[in-house]
Amino acid sequence: MKTPGLAHVAYLLGNKGEAIVVDPRRDIDEVLAAAREKDLVIKFILETHRHEDFVIGSGALAKATGAKIVSGDHALFGQSDIRLRDGEELDLIGLRIRALHTPGHTPESTCYAVFLPDTPGRAWGVFTGDTLFIGETGRTDLPDREKTSDNARLLYASVHEKLLPLGDQALLWPAHGSGSVCGGNIAERDDSTLGLERAYNPVFVKSVDDFTRAKVAERIPRPPYFSLMERLNLEGGKPLAAKPGEVPSLPPNKFASESKQGLVLDARDPEAFASGHLPGSLNLWLAGLPVFGGWIADETTRVYLVVPRAVDVEAAVLHLARVGVDRVSGVLAGGFDAWRDAGMSIEKTGTMTPRELHDAGDAVAVLDVRDDQEFETEGHIEGARHMYVGYLDEHFEKIQPALPRHGRIALVCSVGHRAGLATSILHRRGFTEVANVLGGMTAWGKLGLPKKQCPERSMTTMDIEGERR
Repeated sequence: MKTPGLAHVAYLLGNKGEAIVVDPRRDIDEVLAAAREKDLVIKFILETHRHEDFVIGSGALAKATGAKIVSGDHALFGQSDIRLRDGEELDLIGLRIRALHTPGHTPESTCYAVFLPDTPGRAWGVFTGDTLFIGETGRTDLPDREKTSDNARLLYASVHEKLLPLGDQALLWPAHGSGSVCGGNIAERDDSTLGLERAYNPVFVKSVDDFTRAKVAERIPRPPYFSLMERLNLEGGKPLAAKPGEVPSLPPNKFASESKQGLVLDARDPEAFASGHLPGSLNLWLAGLPVFGGWIADETTRVYLVVPRAVDVEAAVLHLARVGVDRVSGVLAGGFDAWRDAGMSIEKTGTMTPRELHDAGDAVAVLDVRDDQEFETEGHIEGARHMYVGYLDEHFEKIQPALPRHGRIALVCSVGHRAGLATSILHRRGFTEVANVLGGMTAWGKLGLPKKQCPERSMTTMDIEGERR
């Protein structure tokens, strides 16, 4: 079961009418429905690690089903019923489960090898959590950026000493897929085996020294909500504060009044937002809510939503809830159309095409809001300033040279979604002439416009994360 936006994968494994669930998220209705459909009784819940990017649902699922929570034997696991030491085995639902302590991504990371009764000497598959992904391994900077190198060596040893001996035939069941912030270049495929990974995954084809250097060179942003996830998950997660259907739908006048107490997030596409939106609102497109919702809001923020369609309310509320943003206090009834038809105040932001930006030359300041890796290796517009969009609201004043308050500013990302968020952040901060470059660097490249490959000096992830410590 995949979680849209977060690229999280939970598993339901059944045998003889009973089931194991691995790494459930906090909204448990989907896994309960899947178990009912297969006529399975959920007996056990396995946790591979504490998780940093979403609120786990172990506690809620255990309460709903009476299942026992199984984890590794480490203090960073929360409220477990059964704790397995490294190498310890347990017979669950007619299958033999072996716990393998695999530190590196996080200190408590644990994988679970699964053995079928008729092949007790050869693992059928292994739940690898964030230790081993398809085509990649988990990031190693989360416990302590200063120990990224040490953790990379731990991870390398974990994979080679604990997972590799399971055999090439073992199926691989990781906790995240492509797009996760818990790893770098995760493959877009959903299926693999240890044998396939051994042929191309960096942890297998690189030496320990080369692998470690590559991990140290990774600069993946660390969202601020990770700390909240770690705290909540140490307590076994947290049940949903409210179901999406319980969020009140507010007519324009009431929405305008009540939303002054919080933050308005507009989940429409950037083109629609630019042409007209509520004053002071931020543009965070629907599919981006689970990734960036926790960057710009937290567990205390009262959020008011503008969604593209009424049917999008459930997805929007759940996207935010999965990263701990629970205080969604209202949705604009009738969406932006109702706001417009009521004659309410409307603001606009600009848009540009890549060709228009190119032809404008130095008359426009360019801010690239992609991450460090994209900016430096995929090419950028010469002279562009750079700051990752997640840091922009808090750190925009540190951009050098400073952005002009009343001059023309073009915001650039890969296609325009993150730049839409960045445009709305700067506009809300008082920058008067901001424009989203629609099509972004993707369209820029297809037009054959010039790009610079070597890095410009910018406010990087390393700089900002260093200041946070």
